Amino acid sequence: MIKHDVVIVGSGLAGMRAALETCKGLDVAILTKVYPTRSHSGAAQGGIAASLGSTESDSWEEHMYDTVKGGDFLSDQDAVEEYVKAAPKVIYELEHLGCIFSRTPDGKIAQRHFGGHSKPRACFAADRTGHAILHALHEQILKEGKSVKIYSEWFMHSLITEGNKCKGVVVSDIQTGAVEVIQAKSVIFCTGGYGRVCKITSNAFASTADGVMAAFNAGIPLEDAEFVQFHPSGLYRQGILFSEAARSEGGYLVNGKGERFMEKYAPSRMELAPRDIVSRAEQSEIDEGRGIDGKDYIYLDLRHLGEKKINERLPQIRQLGLDFIGVDCVTDPLPIQPTAHYSMGGIPTNKFGQVIIDDQGTPMEGFFAAGECACVSVHGANRLGTNSLLEAVVFGQRAGKAAFEYTQKASFENINEGQEKARILETFEDIFQRDGTESYNVIRNEMKEVMTSHCGVYRSAKKLEHCIETLKKLQVRYKKGKVTDRGKLFNTELYEIIELGNMLKMAEIIATCALSREESRGGHHRTDFPKRDDDKFLKHTLVYPGKDGLDIKYKPVTLGKHKPVERTY
Repeated sequence: MIKHDVVIVGSGLAGMRAALETCKGLDVAILTKVYPTRSHSGAAQGGIAASLGSTESDSWEEHMYDTVKGGDFLSDQDAVEEYVKAAPKVIYELEHLGCIFSRTPDGKIAQRHFGGHSKPRACFAADRTGHAILHALHEQILKEGKSVKIYSEWFMHSLITEGNKCKGVVVSDIQTGAVEVIQAKSVIFCTGGYGRVCKITSNAFASTADGVMAAFNAGIPLEDAEFVQFHPSGLYRQGILFSEAARSEGGYLVNGKGERFMEKYAPSRMELAPRDIVSRAEQSEIDEGRGIDGKDYIYLDLRHLGEKKINERLPQIRQLGLDFIGVDCVTDPLPIQPTAHYSMGGIPTNKFGQVIIDDQGTPMEGFFAAGECACVSVHGANRLGTNSLLEAVVFGQRAGKAAFEYTQKASFENINEGQEKARILETFEDIFQRDGTESYNVIRNEMKEVMTSHCGVYRSAKKLEHCIETLKKLQVRYKKGKVTDRGKLFNTELYEIIELGNMLKMAEIIATCALSREESRGGHHRTDFPKRDDDKFLKHTLVYPGKDGLDIKYKPVTLGKHKPVERTY
């Protein structure tokens, strides 16, 4: 059995920031199924929000209101307040750790406008911000040497719990297939989101709901799973992200008639309205026949910005267009469509990163979570651009600090190593021994198709009921899948099958929670309930594993000085 004081699952911004907070005097492990610098945090391009006021006066109070309004008033305002107050310090800390931000002519950290923000508060490194921060934190982890051990290309299967206490995790080495138990005084999940349940997504292939499903399988509820954000500018048919930085630098959204159509939907903010509003506007234009040449995409037009500005501020966007579709945004517009991008919901935590297991705020001892897999909830029903990198760093630090304090007083708990290993080995054997009449690839593709078409930008009871029925049939077929590789060494097929099982259940959870919420709020829009309903649904969803399916309960939103009002831009 492997032992560490703290084990952190996930090596993105939240995971590495948590590691830096816990490694001073403790034995810390980071477990990751991809090499750390390939973590999905590196795909975040546009910026990280903070009220520095580099170009205009700004304040944490304004940042807070923009965040609460952007989240359609479902955000927990106590958490939002601490989060936005911490932001300026976070930026300066990252700069001192080696993150090189873009600059104004007088040498200040440059800040750009971003959707839903009333002031320019997105600090950025061209259009590679997440990449820059990820590498700066990775350098600091390497600097710590032996105090942080990285298990790279290892897979986390399950959480070991007893009663209300977390004891460790069961994992396997992808290279050898060996199953191991990691005993820990504290476990921190920083495992990211689950956008791969959709066909059109900006998420990396690793975003397959492993962490949230491990928590769910241990009896921990998931919070607000129905709120999935669709980003307005995914590359047509592929979903690869063209950063919101393109619109913040002045890019236009144009329909098949050559119109800048956002004037109809958000006249005061145009292309810089929040993502949920822009995505619905795009989908409406497409659905009503005003896509480009009547097809299901519109244009992102950057040509008027000029080659110099594009190369300085948006070099990655230009390169992505050239590499993937052979389109140079200097001379031609880019074809885009809404793409599944971010999970507002996840494992419930308090504002210190402690996982909570019910509507009373009861903590799970020794278990913490941060980043996209967690729901604190600062984003509410819709996340504003540049608030995700901030969330990862702020709550990565907070979860690390809380875990450090807990671990100093905790001790290792007894674990039945053989029993825990046996459960996972039985899962492996079950997959290897299946009848082999179904294709996992076909099942995966059908899941993605139905989630995109029936649980996407627009939803209805009829669509969601069909989606849930389809997913349950796919879960039955999943148990009859055909495996072609029964070896142990680098059996990536095995891990893709396990990931698919996690995604099928997560997809059902998303659709079931969406069916239960009979209103429209933020990233969740019901065509049969098009209005927000604060009387019935100003509350967070909690979904639990039940004996006969899924049990849905609710808990109140933590309100503050910002009372819910109509959300207009």
